[in-house]
Amino acid sequence: MDLFNNDPTANLLPYDGPVTYQGRILPPVEAIHYFDCLMKTIEWKNDEARIFGKHFITRRKVAWYSDAGYSYTYSNTTKNALPWTSELLSLKKLVEDMSGSSFNSCLLNLYHDGSEGMAWHSDDERSLGKETTIASVSFGAERKFCFRHKVTKQTICLVLESGSLLIMKGATQTNWLHRLPPTKKVTTPRINLTFRTIN
Repeated sequence: MDLFNNDPTANLLPYDGPVTYQGRILPPVEAIHYFDCLMKTIEWKNDEARIFGKHFITRRKVAWYSDAGYSYTYSNTTKNALPWTSELLSLKKLVEDMSGSSFNSCLLNLYHDGSEGMAWHSDDERSLGKETTIASVSFGAERKFCFRHKVTKQTICLVLESGSLLIMKGATQTNWLHRLPPTKKVTTPRINLTFRTIN
């Protein structure tokens, strides 16, 4: 099922969790400006994971920024936080104003082209707590983004535009998986920022 619904109050999920798509929250010129700044100023590193005892390094790059003193562990690897940049602080304030939530950290992903994606997963690490809110901002190439219910397997997909905001709240991470499927149609980079609250 594909949804292209820009009603910022509409829940994209039929049950078991609220997800809203705010659409573009920045004009195209600003979105391009942020994309260029983030490409140049973020300390990008290849992502690493330990799965079944094996060490994997991805082509996709990541960066972790937050308030002082926080670290983040997923896929059995721990990332220590970098201090906020001015661009990230500006985006954090904008996202907080639009979502009504406050965040103390941001995980950034750089996908060089459509061959790089993200497998089905939930952001349900213990450090995020229950009923957490995650605000996802996209810049660069438009990409399809999908949700799949953990029990019913129902799938919901939408296209995330450059400069857009997606908000996942409540029980979404408990009941739904999400992924960024790879595609041969996209040949340009995408940057994704996920603002979170680490406990």
